[in-house]
Amino acid sequence: MRTNWDNLVETSVMGEIAHPSIRGRSPYRITASGEPVVLPATAGITYNVRVGDSATRWVADHLEPAVTIKNPSGEGDTGANAGLNLLACVGNRARVVSGKAEGSAGTVTGKHGGAEHVMVDFTREIMEKMVPGDKILVHANGVGLQLEDYPEVRLFNTAPELLDAWGIGEEAGTLRVPVTHRVPAAIMGSGLGQDNAFKGDYDITLFDEETVEEYRLDQLRMGDMVAITDTDHRFGRIYKRGFVSIGIVIHGGSIVAGHGPGVTTLMAGSDELIVPVVDSRANIATMLGLRDDL
Repeated sequence: MRTNWDNLVETSVMGEIAHPSIRGRSPYRITASGEPVVLPATAGITYNVRVGDSATRWVADHLEPAVTIKNPSGEGDTGANAGLNLLACVGNRARVVSGKAEGSAGTVTGKHGGAEHVMVDFTREIMEKMVPGDKILVHANGVGLQLEDYPEVRLFNTAPELLDAWGIGEEAGTLRVPVTHRVPAAIMGSGLGQDNAFKGDYDITLFDEETVEEYRLDQLRMGDMVAITDTDHRFGRIYKRGFVSIGIVIHGGSIVAGHGPGVTTLMAGSDELIVPVVDSRANIATMLGLRDDL
């Protein structure tokens, strides 16, 4: 596929490993059935969960795989942290620039809205050397990436290296895009209605057992590419028949109503141009060779 890769700017954004925190005074989260539960949640270093691992089986809520970073110079979605969340793209190279793991390389794997976190994958060996507060530099590149022969298809949060490794094919004027799952718009929750898809994510709710079984959603993994049907993310996240949005699973499931495994948008357009092709290998860990045990 022809792209404008050569014209994109590569720049630096930086964050530090975020410490897990609790919002408010109560540690409880209320389940969709009304029960109070205490669980591990976002941020920190998650040693035993990386892209390629299940997104649904963990005793946790909104679990973020591997390493979570944010820039403390900006709170939430403002200032330097907003720059990190906007400019970092899935598949970008990352490098540890402080602490005992200094010099180690990683890969950006997702962006979590609300928390305004960026997730970076590292091997467990590297993570064992890290502590919260270590600084990580991201070689940000991908904002503005375009498919020159498909101007109606929009790309978001996608590093050129990821696009190149994805294995997208072309057939009769359409893009054949590998995904592990199709997800119906009817079960999409948190993130719906946002006015852009350049950062953050969009949650797959898993509370309807029949839908989960029909679409094999209990088999979702961190890093899976998924197709959300009847949604249009070109100018925000809306329900719209005839369109499809492709994204990557970036955090784990949730017990809270309206929440579940999160999806960061990578591509959006008409379903006449984007044809999802189910392929179990369509996971960033496999595509970029991040793990050798899958």
